[in-house]
Amino acid sequence: MRQAYETSEAMTLEQAVALLAPLTELVQRAGAAILATGSPQVTHKPDGSPVTTADLAADRIIAEGLARLRPEIAVLSEESCASGRPTTGSFFLVDPLDGTKEYLAGHDEFTVNIALVSDGVPLLGVVGAPALGQLWRGAVGHGAERLGSDGRAGPIHTRPLPPAGQPWIAAVSRSHPDAGTNAFIDARPGAVRQAIGSALKFCRIAEGSADIYPRLAPICEWDIAAGAAVVMAAGGRLTDSAGRPLRFDAPRENFIVPDFIAWGDPNAA
Repeated sequence: MRQAYETSEAMTLEQAVALLAPLTELVQRAGAAILATGSPQVTHKPDGSPVTTADLAADRIIAEGLARLRPEIAVLSEESCASGRPTTGSFFLVDPLDGTKEYLAGHDEFTVNIALVSDGVPLLGVVGAPALGQLWRGAVGHGAERLGSDGRAGPIHTRPLPPAGQPWIAAVSRSHPDAGTNAFIDARPGAVRQAIGSALKFCRIAEGSADIYPRLAPICEWDIAAGAAVVMAAGGRLTDSAGRPLRFDAPRENFIVPDFIAWGDPNAA
C-alpha cells in the first residue's frame, strides 16, 4: 500500500463531492466482503486488539479501489499504516472494519469507514453498516444523507439539544466504557445513555436520533474521522474536551486522539 506520508494538494469541496459516489461503492463492496467471510480467523495486534480475515479483506478492497480512484492521495488505514501521515494537503483515513469486537460477538453494529481529510479537517465521510443495510455519507458544506437497503438516499440533519428539564441522548460505547466519559455525562442532568457500537454513534447524531457522543478516553484517528465528517456535514460539530475544534494534522503517537466530543447542536459545544 502507498506510504501514508505522501502529500497532495488540499481538495476543494466540489472535488470531494465528486468522490461520494465512488467511495460509497467501495464501502459497500468492502461491507459485502465482510458479510461473505463466514467464520473469520482471528489474530491479535501488539496492543491486544483483534484483527480478522474480514478486516484484511475489506482493507484490501478499499486500498485497491483508492489506488485506482485517486492514486496521488495518501492513505492511512488501521490495517496498513506507515509511520507518519500528511500534516498538509489531503489524505484518506480508513477503518475497514470498525467494531471488530461487535462483529466477533455476532452483533450488527460494525461499520466500514472512509474519510477524506483536507488540511487537517475531515471534509468527507462515508460510514456503511453492512449488517444493517444502511449507509451514511456527507461532505462538510454540502450536506449529509442516509441510504437504506433499497439504495434510496434521504437528507439527514442533526437536531437542537433539548431544552433544560427534558431528556437528551448521549451515545456511548457498548464495548469501551470509561470513567471520564461517565463523569462528563453524570454532570449533565437529563442525559440518557444509549449504548451503540462502532461509528454508528456518529451516525445517530447526524440523523438526529442522538444528541452528543463524548469520548474522554484515547481513541485512534481512523475510528472517528469518517463519522466526524458525517456529523459536521449534517450540521454538528467535533471538538476536544476543552471545546477546541479537533484537527487531524497534529503529530500523534500511534495516531491516538486523547479525547473528543461530537455535538449534534453546534451551539451546545
